[in-house]
Amino acid sequence: MDVLKKQQNFFRSQQTKEVSFRIKSLKKLRQVILNRESDICDAIYADFKKPRFESMAAETQFVLAELSYVIKNIGFWAQAEKVSASLLNFPSSDWIYKEPFGTVLIVAPWNYPFQLAIAPLIGAVAAGNTAVIKPSEITPNTSKIVAEIIAAVFNPEYVTVIEGGVEVSKELLLQKWDYIFFTGSTRVGKLFYESAAKHLTPITLELGGKNPCIVDETAAIELSAKRIVWGKFLNAGQTCIATDYILVHKRVKEKLVAALINSIEASYGRNIEASPDYARTVDANHFNNLKMLLEGQEIIFGGESNAADNYLAPTLVNEPKLDSKLMEGEIFGPILPIISYENETDIDRYMMNYGKPLATYVFSKNKKFQKKIIQTYSFGGGAINDTIIQITNKKLPFGGVGSSGIGTYHGKMSFDTFSHKKAIIKKANWFDAPLRYPPYNLPQKIVEKIKLLF
Repeated sequence: MDVLKKQQNFFRSQQTKEVSFRIKSLKKLRQVILNRESDICDAIYADFKKPRFESMAAETQFVLAELSYVIKNIGFWAQAEKVSASLLNFPSSDWIYKEPFGTVLIVAPWNYPFQLAIAPLIGAVAAGNTAVIKPSEITPNTSKIVAEIIAAVFNPEYVTVIEGGVEVSKELLLQKWDYIFFTGSTRVGKLFYESAAKHLTPITLELGGKNPCIVDETAAIELSAKRIVWGKFLNAGQTCIATDYILVHKRVKEKLVAALINSIEASYGRNIEASPDYARTVDANHFNNLKMLLEGQEIIFGGESNAADNYLAPTLVNEPKLDSKLMEGEIFGPILPIISYENETDIDRYMMNYGKPLATYVFSKNKKFQKKIIQTYSFGGGAINDTIIQITNKKLPFGGVGSSGIGTYHGKMSFDTFSHKKAIIKKANWFDAPLRYPPYNLPQKIVEKIKLLF
């Protein structure tokens, strides 16, 4: 592939290893995004009617904040890090050098089409790599503006965008990259992982999972409902860390359902389809898949739809069966199953059935219960008494575990993800201990003490 060869040649020129060069590039990217923020929001709206506030808060402003944070700190992060030396190597100084991998492939999804294309790029550029971005073809308007912005900031041998569908992705996967960063479904993530393995290419997989939200009998129900509704129906439920189902104690289930309904109507009004604050499902295929999941389910609120506009109302489903299609995998839409539990054994049955999700949320005033859920179950990240806010702190790693993902990023973690840590020992010449050289004449008792020198 010609683009890859050009980027490999540019990387070998050593320009990207200059921290000043990286900072200049990132500052230019920040300025172009600022200049075109309105155009970006318009493009995202054209793709699936995402409200402007959501596009700014979760896409453009998120990326701008990440850029400012990285630009401010990259000089410190990129410095060689001195570590304590081993007595075995006396006299020496020991260092960790941070070096870029080389040519990076970034594959972005459609649900946050701007943020999830640019946020990984920030880390890749900050660490000194070149990059090819493959945006999602499902959001063509955003894909186009991402391509325009990248072309305005970078020469193509440094960073470029390659648009297209599945065939383009297949062609990209045939190439040998130095690093791959993929965000998307677990199903497609497996294909990328398999392809990366053929070349022994390191890879980050940001996937998803069936994220539980546990509400116990001590929870502040009204506030809990408000926060659950916000996190779930943001972006019409098309968020990888959104609540996928609620496990609520049977004593407070009715109260929670009523509070959820009140919160939905308070957020979007009685005529939700007319609300300017509610997005649409991304396309007809996704819309039809979501409609199919509702077949045979007991809908206690919502369910209204308009296929012509890919509109599906916020929908609450009562007690779906564990083996139903709705509960098979990640829903990724505005459908919220509500399941009651009586004891922690019931919670365990659901939590263990779905492996390791990307997120888990607990609403409770019982600190012992909060602690037990956090320590008992493995998941990517989460929150106590709120949802999805764990993504807002740049000092927290974002990523999954097991089938919900491999690797983390955001803030310094992005720089670390795209950097190889090279171990270097600088040995002095003024002294050379003879102990390590043959012939080995040391007594056994002294040899047994060598471990103390490591």
